[in-house]
Amino acid sequence: MKKSMLVFLTLGILSACTSTRITSSWRESNKELAINNLNKVLVVALFKNETSRRKAEDDMVSYLEGKGVVSYEYLNNNFNKKDMEAVRNKIRQDGFDGAVTMRLLDVDKETVYSRGSIDNYPHYYHSFSGYYYRNWGFYNNPGYYFSTKTYTVETNVYSIKEDRIIWTGITETVNPDGVDKMMNEITKVVYKTMINEGFIKK
Repeated sequence: MKKSMLVFLTLGILSACTSTRITSSWRESNKELAINNLNKVLVVALFKNETSRRKAEDDMVSYLEGKGVVSYEYLNNNFNKKDMEAVRNKIRQDGFDGAVTMRLLDVDKETVYSRGSIDNYPHYYHSFSGYYYRNWGFYNNPGYYFSTKTYTVETNVYSIKEDRIIWTGITETVNPDGVDKMMNEITKVVYKTMINEGFIKK
């Protein structure tokens, strides 16, 4: 009974684990950003779910030291989001230096079978009486199925003045434990990568 409980507790812990990693990134050669020198940066999360969108934008803005502006407040319903020229002109006129976008590219769901394990034969297995007394079933752990979900998110950084992309990265998050935690992990990983690559200068 105790062993069965341990197996279920272990599975519960594993299924709750979240892992975010960056799988690829690119930046314009020798391009660097100093946050202190920026005026304003527009942060746009292109997620269908409004909660996910707001959480992602809020988390990214928190790394921009007061220079970030969330799109859910700036690009309101009175603004024509489908007019590309209008978007470009408005952002420039309002003094934005850059923009950061986040977009969900894919959600991959996979069912995995984990084989059961059979412990090494105990010393009393060699006699029938010992085997019968201790019950062989206690040493046989059945296999089980579990599902994994991998969320792939693309993050881009654009220069508004130069009107071009200057950094891009792809992250993968496995089995996220809620939207809040996933968005927090993604923004942390992306920001850390930018720092490590020398793209952002403190």
